[in-house]
Amino acid sequence: MRIISRSTIRDYWEQHPDAKGQLEAWFAMAKQADWKTPADVKASLGKASIIGNNRVVFNIHGNTYRLIVGMNYNLGICFIKFIGTHAEYDKVDAQTVERIRS
Repeated sequence: MRIISRSTIRDYWEQHPDAKGQLEAWFAMAKQADWKTPADVKASLGKASIIGNNRVVFNIHGNTYRLIVGMNYNLGICFIKFIGTHAEYDKVDAQTVERIRS
């Protein structure tokens, strides 16, 4: 998958160093993935949450952080829409939130 944008992930782990290893691991895995459908994502990462609007929520660092991506399965692109703590995640609408810069 092509991930837009790695800089958002990097900016986040610079502010939250405990998330760095998990975000790097997610990025490496997602970059190698060939997800064509939501079922493909679930098959790779059973704890990922498939939600409406072609969005997927990934738990990062033991569910301390949440990562929301918009998926374009046909083009093979993941768009980073949100990274935040679980508490911050609870305050956004995961189906409509747009890219948030840290």
